[in-house]
This record gives sequence, structure tokens and C-alpha cells, in this order.
Amino acid sequence: MTNTPLFGCIEAGGTKFVVGVARDHYRMLATARIPTTTPDATLAAVIDFFKSTVKEYGDLSAIGIASFGPLDVDRKSPRWGTIAQTPKPGWTNADLVGPLSSAFSVPIGFDTDVNGALLAESLWGAARNSDVATYVTVGTGIGGGALVNGVIVHGSRHPEMGHLLVRRHSADLAFEGVCRFHGDCLEGMASGPAIEARWGMNLSQMPDDHPAHRVIAYYLAQMIVAQQAMLSPRVIIMGGGVLATPGLLPKIQADAAMLSAGYFGDVDYAEVVVPPALGLDSGLLGGLALAQQAGR
Repeated sequence: MTNTPLFGCIEAGGTKFVVGVARDHYRMLATARIPTTTPDATLAAVIDFFKSTVKEYGDLSAIGIASFGPLDVDRKSPRWGTIAQTPKPGWTNADLVGPLSSAFSVPIGFDTDVNGALLAESLWGAARNSDVATYVTVGTGIGGGALVNGVIVHGSRHPEMGHLLVRRHSADLAFEGVCRFHGDCLEGMASGPAIEARWGMNLSQMPDDHPAHRVIAYYLAQMIVAQQAMLSPRVIIMGGGVLATPGLLPKIQADAAMLSAGYFGDVDYAEVVVPPALGLDSGLLGGLALAQQAGR
């Protein structure tokens, strides 16, 4: 049996948990998809998966959890490792780290799904060799993470870039927004549920000339310019279901160039604002990156 460390990887989502075991990022040795039901049932299924793989591949060296949030990621907090107040029914205060730590007695890496994905992209993807980079995911919610000199940015909590306040598009003045905290913040205006609330379908279902494309691009471009002003990232990675809409990313790049008005110099937004190089694997590989970091 190889002496190369074996890592457990978890991409914890509101609909499903994707789990895997790997020794490196080139391939997962085994994976599974587990429906997100109750915390107890979901985590029991995750633990059963890892126990079954241990029999075949050997003991785990560490586990990484890249999860939907918001999360308590402050290791000084008595609630580190738990989900904070979330709209996902039954998951507020759910302890993700505790049951896994009890079952396997290995180091646990724990962070948001977007931070995990950013860490993975910095190691193996679009943010390699970038001293400052950000990652934005746009789907059911909008999340963002930042990395500076190889370290994910945390403070009193993880960044909440989706709750940035945005300037209204002239063609979108009446919509109140769907964020239950802020109404018309970025998440309230440009997330998947916000799109469906005012147009009755997702962005990919609308014709290319539908005004929704330009409205959503305008809001997301404001986040790009805000990140440039605050962090000066060399690369901004944009993923998530809404970003799968054909033609949306070029519209965001063009609007970011328009909104920045040349202030940040001669920026080629097609090179700065990019999709994830790791594609759909960035979330699970985020779990791997967190596990490797925890196991050092």
C-alpha cells in the first residue's frame, strides 16, 4: 500500500454533498453524491462513504470541507465548524466538523465553498502564480472569496461579497430584490432566484437579446470594479450556474471596462475576469485543497 497521504474531500451544497477521496488533484479515487436532507442523515451518509473507502485505500490523513454558508470559520470561536444562520431549513447551527472529527480523529479543513474553490484554483487552476486573486460564484446565492499571498482572507468572518450594495440599472428600477436581509443588494438583484422572481425563468432560457442579460451583467460588473478598487486582484474567477449562461461573461467584462472608466489603467478584462480553469471540479478540489492544508 502506498505511503502517499489519502485525503477526504467534501463539497457541501444545499442540494447535494459531493464527496471523494484522493491522493492528489489529478484524479479522485472514488466519489459519491449524497442528497442534502437533514444534517444528521447527510453527515451519517458522508461518514459511511469515507469508512467504505478506508477499507479499500487506507486511512485518511485529513478531511477538507468546502461548504455552503454562511459559516463560522473563526478557529477562536466555540462555534467553529458550524453553519451560521442560513435559509436552508434545519441547517442553522449544524455542526459539520464535529461528527467527522469524532469518526476519524484526523485534522479537518473547513471553509466556504467559494474559498475552497479559490484555494484550488490558486494551486492548480486559473489563479496559479497570482499573489492576489478572487473567486465569485453566482447561483442560488452570490458568494465571493479573496486570496492574498497564498492565504485566504478571513477576519471576524468570511467575506460576504454577495451583499455588496449596487447601483440600479435604468431598466430595473421597480424590482425590490429577494435578499431577506437587504432586499436589493447584489445577491438580491443578480442571483438565480432574483432572476426567476422577475422574469419567470433562468437566464439561459431567455433569448440573447432579452434585457435581463444586460441588467445582470451590469450588476455583476459592479462587483468586479469594487474588487479592483479594494484588492487589486490579478485575476477574478467567476463561476456558478448563472455564469453558465452563454455570452454572459463577455458582457460582464465589457461593462466592467465601461464602469472602471480607465481608472485602473490599460486592463484587458478578458484576461482578468475568467471562468474557473478547474470547471465543475473546482468545488470538490476545494475540499481536497483544504484537506491538504489541514494535514500539513
